[in-house]
Amino acid sequence: MEEGASEVWLCPLCVLMIATSAAVLLLWGRGGRSAGLMVVGVLLCCVIPAGCFILALLSVGYTVIHCTAGRQELLLSAQGKSVLITGCDSGFGHNLAKLLDRAGVKVYAGVLKENGAGAQELRRVSSPQLTVLQLDITDTNQISKTLQFIKSQTGETGLWGLVNNAGVTGFVCDAEILPLRILRKILDVNFIAGVEMTLAFLPLIRQTKGRIVNVSSVGGEVPFPGFAAYGSSKAALTAYSGVLRQELSQWGVKVAIIQPGCFRTNILGNEEEWSKIEKEILSSLIQEVREAYGEEYICSLQRRLSALTTAGSTDTTPVLDAITHALFAERPRGFYRPGPSAVSLSLLHMFCPTWLFDLVFSKITRYNRVKPAGVVSK
Repeated sequence: MEEGASEVWLCPLCVLMIATSAAVLLLWGRGGRSAGLMVVGVLLCCVIPAGCFILALLSVGYTVIHCTAGRQELLLSAQGKSVLITGCDSGFGHNLAKLLDRAGVKVYAGVLKENGAGAQELRRVSSPQLTVLQLDITDTNQISKTLQFIKSQTGETGLWGLVNNAGVTGFVCDAEILPLRILRKILDVNFIAGVEMTLAFLPLIRQTKGRIVNVSSVGGEVPFPGFAAYGSSKAALTAYSGVLRQELSQWGVKVAIIQPGCFRTNILGNEEEWSKIEKEILSSLIQEVREAYGEEYICSLQRRLSALTTAGSTDTTPVLDAITHALFAERPRGFYRPGPSAVSLSLLHMFCPTWLFDLVFSKITRYNRVKPAGVVSK
């Protein structure tokens, strides 16, 4: 394209982009930061050559995303609606159950241990409207009992929301040495059980044109060393949820995926559980693999887990806000990435060259200074 023609072509385009950016600011702007981003985008549109048009488009697109992501949306009334939450013993599920109970929601809080500390605390601090239920999501009989109980309680009003929150990490170690039993357990809890819960309660949710909220993880999108099983299970849940979102829209049922960043919860387990898995690894590895990694390296993995238990924020508010929005917003989003690390890590994975991503992540995830015996000997 000739230079003169390029300028003629860009003129009406720039006017259109300026008008679009102005409209975005007027409709959804939230103050100086949005205005500043818009101005930068418009200036880029006007000064860059035609060959870099895509950069201008991206800059204006970012302005639109920034403005719309933060706009105030109409929330439906939560009062009297029924929501079932799994994994309420601790962490996100425990805190969400308390939050929704205070908002007037009829909460069914599923726990793995109905006499455990988390369940007892929920009974102590919550209103009579909250019901604690024994619910091991890998137990089909317990799922069936929970379904029948909720049916008897909700009647024709149905169930407004299901929050598939329960999950486990298992053991953080190299994929090659993770016992298949642990891998299958993680897939069963984090993915298969969530599918079974969804299928069981979907008729009640369709009755209300309600919500399904699946708590995945940024680890289902970004590959973290040591989290092969956990990441795979969350990736499967994310993909399944995306399909459900499209298929159930014709019924008026909305499906949302929550991909939290790094938050400090009890999902990693405890030292007693880690020690059992460590012994299982040492006893189950074939000699060749055991010699390649070495007992010193395998026994050092618990130090990595100990370091991970102190990583991340203890404030789960961003996750609770995201789930609440997914449950009660008039127009919930398909994806939520609460926490700064969720966004930054996703962008790093998306835009970095593979070699750079691997280099950066090797630094970020280096909680263990001990190397496998076979690596040291080279």
